[in-house]
Amino acid sequence: MVRKTQRGSCKSKMLRIIKANAAGIDIGATEIYIAVPVDRANQSVRRFGTFTEDLHEAAKWLKSCGCDSIAMESTGVYWIPIFQILETYGFDIVLVNARHVKNVPGRKSDVQDCQWLQYLHSVGLLSGSHRPVQEICVVRSLLRHRSELLTHCVSHVQHIQKALTQMNLQIHHVISDITGVTGLAILDAILSGERDPKKLVALKNQRIKADDVTIIKALVGDYRPEHLFTLKQSLQIYRYYHQMLAECDQEIESQLNSFASQINLDKKPLPPPTSSPRKGKRNEPNFDLRGQMYRLIGTDLTQIDGISAVTAQIFFSEIGQNLDKFPTKENFASWLGLCPSNKISGGKILSSRTRPGLNRFAQALRMAAMSLWHSQSYLGGYFRRMRAKHGGPKAITATAHKLARIIYVLVKTGKQFDKSVFNIQEDVYQKQVLRNLENKAKTLGFQLVPCQ
Repeated sequence: MVRKTQRGSCKSKMLRIIKANAAGIDIGATEIYIAVPVDRANQSVRRFGTFTEDLHEAAKWLKSCGCDSIAMESTGVYWIPIFQILETYGFDIVLVNARHVKNVPGRKSDVQDCQWLQYLHSVGLLSGSHRPVQEICVVRSLLRHRSELLTHCVSHVQHIQKALTQMNLQIHHVISDITGVTGLAILDAILSGERDPKKLVALKNQRIKADDVTIIKALVGDYRPEHLFTLKQSLQIYRYYHQMLAECDQEIESQLNSFASQINLDKKPLPPPTSSPRKGKRNEPNFDLRGQMYRLIGTDLTQIDGISAVTAQIFFSEIGQNLDKFPTKENFASWLGLCPSNKISGGKILSSRTRPGLNRFAQALRMAAMSLWHSQSYLGGYFRRMRAKHGGPKAITATAHKLARIIYVLVKTGKQFDKSVFNIQEDVYQKQVLRNLENKAKTLGFQLVPCQ
């Protein structure tokens, strides 16, 4: 299908063309619209299907039109096959955030959308989203798939708890984890036909804190065949998901092993962990994730308070092995959406809130910031001070911003985290607190006397 352009002849009169060979693509589920400069073809806008054969035909048409740079919106997951096929043809593809080109009045059709993208790209008004190299994207797809498997797995744990509640078996309220060693042993015994609470309580692991009397009371219930059937299937699905997670972990580890190391492990071995291994790591990858991330990133991010091996993994999969695309740590924090987005009019700041976004690494940093609530480190003290001064949400964002800047410096320089660099800042803060106390005491007619 061919569509003619009506505005192409007047575009060159508006702004200077920077990219003369630019094209724009509007993406849909079943069709795409491509706009090229008006002097490259009799019809500057064409519609193509989204079958693989159609996408290759579109790439050949773009080549025949002399286009070398293409702008497209990141629409759901529909852009991924188009991006990958066009990339194999050697095009420079700019993946545009849809928020940057929306709400343009009068441009609501597919034809006008692709023309508008082509024009904005040709005059240099579009900036591309960060997308890691293809090898990193492979790992990212696997990790996101693993995250979805975990989400589905948790829903079936809830189904198990629902079936137990319907039979008035309160065991999941007595032991902390119904899918732990004790919980699974009791569930298997129940599904095998055991109903005697005294025999079931004998399966208790020594780490369970609840006493036998309480557990026996929790195991007296109203067993019904329909609920037992639901419990059986929910447990089977839960275990099947864990089997899929194990296979996914093997594939992820295989992909990570294919990457070259960023550091000489013989000269700079992995530093010892800063804390004892955490309990409840059953949902984490079943391999040495911390060692892999140290090898691939070149620095041990887990030495930073609040940063776990999973957080380092998210950094690797969402950003890559280096930060070359971010000239400064301010650019990095801005891309994460962790710095103020000022809106100024008439010389006044109307708003300085951070812009909305779903950056996965920024979310991971916010979770890391929340974990510093009880930390006795400098970062923990910083979080508590920000919380007392600005409230919880702003404190989380401010601490995540500080963590992002620290990570940027470590990855850029390849150095290891050194807590002593915060000693100077801590001394400055302590002197400021003392000065404030002295001024307040002086105002009230008192004098501070140091303790002997």
